[in-house]
Amino acid sequence: MYQSTKKYDHSAGLSACFRQWRAKSHCQFLHGYALAFEFVFEAMELDENNWVVDFGGLKPLKKMLEDCFDHKTLVAKDDPNYDWYLEGQSRGVLDLIEMDATGCEKVAEYVYSCIATWLRSNGYIPRVHLRSVKVSEHSGNSATYEIQLVY
Repeated sequence: MYQSTKKYDHSAGLSACFRQWRAKSHCQFLHGYALAFEFVFEAMELDENNWVVDFGGLKPLKKMLEDCFDHKTLVAKDDPNYDWYLEGQSRGVLDLIEMDATGCEKVAEYVYSCIATWLRSNGYIPRVHLRSVKVSEHSGNSATYEIQLVY
């Protein structure tokens, strides 16, 4: 099994705002992070260049991350203040991204799904599998969404 890792660290500037509306802590308030992402790709066989993935060919993934997270406000669809966010977007004071839920764990799952779809539509699958997506708020807090295939 071969693995390759692609990282976009906190300096990539993927600054997003969100809140955990169910939290009983300060996380219930809007707050933001310059998110970092780490992707682990794996394959049983390398391509004609002896690569799992062409890192240069992953530029569209960075663009997807920018479109989804850079200066965006992530909101859970079931947030009781959902209408307030919609009003903020209509007033032009925030750029809203709707999610089933917020937080690193759900962001990692969301990104995993988006990237797996991109890999499929760009011919990487079935040779390449996205093993995991790790999302970090900062150096102390992160979450990983991972799918292990049995070969």
